Amino acid sequence: MPISTKRKVVLWSLWISIVPVSLFFVYHTYPPPEMNAWNLLAYVLFFVVACLMPMNINGSSAYLVQWATVAVFLKYGIFAEILFSQLTVLIVTLRSRTAEPLSFRIPFNSLMFYAASLLAGIAFYAAGGQVGSLQLTHILAYGFIFQFVSFLANQLIFYFYDKSVGANPKFFSIDVIWDFAITLLVFPYALAIYISESYIGIPALLLLGIPFFIMTAIMKLYNSSEKINIDLKKAGEIGHQLAARLSTDEVLDQFVLQVADLFKADYAYVLDYRDNQLQMLRMFENNELLKNSVPPVRYNQGVGGKVVTTNKAIIYNRKSEWKDIVTGHLPIDSESIMAVPIARNNKTEGVLILGSRQKYAFTSRQLQILDILSTYFAVSLEKASYVERAIAISERCGLTKLYNYRYLDAKLEKSMKKITDGELNKLSLVMMDIDRFKGINDQYGHQSGNDILVQLARIIEEEVGEEGTCARYGGEEFVVLLPNYGKDLALLFAENLRKRIESHPFEIISDLDSERKLQKIQITLSIGVSTAPEDSDDGMALIRNADRALYIGAKQAGRNKVAAYAK
Repeated sequence: MPISTKRKVVLWSLWISIVPVSLFFVYHTYPPPEMNAWNLLAYVLFFVVACLMPMNINGSSAYLVQWATVAVFLKYGIFAEILFSQLTVLIVTLRSRTAEPLSFRIPFNSLMFYAASLLAGIAFYAAGGQVGSLQLTHILAYGFIFQFVSFLANQLIFYFYDKSVGANPKFFSIDVIWDFAITLLVFPYALAIYISESYIGIPALLLLGIPFFIMTAIMKLYNSSEKINIDLKKAGEIGHQLAARLSTDEVLDQFVLQVADLFKADYAYVLDYRDNQLQMLRMFENNELLKNSVPPVRYNQGVGGKVVTTNKAIIYNRKSEWKDIVTGHLPIDSESIMAVPIARNNKTEGVLILGSRQKYAFTSRQLQILDILSTYFAVSLEKASYVERAIAISERCGLTKLYNYRYLDAKLEKSMKKITDGELNKLSLVMMDIDRFKGINDQYGHQSGNDILVQLARIIEEEVGEEGTCARYGGEEFVVLLPNYGKDLALLFAENLRKRIESHPFEIISDLDSERKLQKIQITLSIGVSTAPEDSDDGMALIRNADRALYIGAKQAGRNKVAAYAK
């Protein structure tokens, strides 16, 4: 049987065996005085309203019902106070949004409040306190005993429970200090309620309660606006950070990490919507970005599909609300979900999904802020894609799409610095030139020559793969940078490439042929190789050495050859 189930069984067994029986003895040992039904009803309504209007203190909800429970105890005794406290437990537990199930929280909280009420009441009577007294010093002294023992019992129960489940609690934590401050703050108000109600009846509850509830409502509104302002400020900061990113990968990574942190999400996913499919772009789970392992799904499937088809943001507070939707990627322990469309120019292009293991983890206020952030994200992503395209255009040869001389020069400089810093052991540069290319242009036309250059570029890319960098150096010359390639390995690469080109038929349509028929021609390459640091520790010298090997060792030796630079 799982541990959580055992705890539920133990708690409910304790509750059944302790609460009803001991409550019967409390009633007979400390019988309540005669009660006025209307007064009791007024107090019950008071309790319910207090439970429904918590204050937000130190970032968490505080239910300030002590002022009413103390007043009830001083007027009607321990039995009535226990009943009112149990009513408070039920309402607060049902309203609280935590991951723990109600079947656990209800008996635990009930037992905790019951024990605190019982201990505080017994301490009150043992010290000599009397229910119904209107003597101010008596009320102050014995009422404080009741309030303090109740507070202390609550904290001790929490402390020992946390230790029993393996936590490492601190008894004098900031939360305990806040609870004690609230207790001191509420205690005079509780005495004022009790004394006023004893003299003027129910109107006292209205005179003191209405201002209190109005103040609570105002503080709640103020706190909500403060939260919105804080989150909006953070959203603005995230927007500025996204705008500073110049690549789409950086924008995606930054956005997912920042949003997951802002909304305390356990999971975050960015889905791309195109070609009637939803493709995973980014996955954030267990506090890290993961490699995408989710296949594409139809655009109308799962939570993301619902956002796409409705073009509306959605919030699910617990799994029961979305468990029938096929999601395809949300972890099994997910509870709350918040999802918004990512739109550009009023067109949905993706979906952002946040998940939490907690129930009721997200609010409508957060949904609005997330919608704003998704707009920042879409704009930043578009800007980054423009920048990438502009950089690609400036770094690529317009004809062959290989890197150009500008990019090669910068790449070579960085690679040589790595050689100097010891980050790279060796670097080979392979320079190649098409033999008798001018004759090809003269015979078949310049467009045919361009066709050959493009086909050759694709073959070089295939041969190099991920091992190095390909660039068009100029005209019919090409250069390949091969990190961690020694001279022997670079010569082997060059020879294999030379043989492949020699045997490969290049297809052209001659501009100078009136019939413009498809023709196949053969070409050859002359190739020179130079290696750092053995040949040079300077980038430009490495190019000159390879060029020297190309023309002296290959061209002048009869063409269609590979030559290495020799000092």
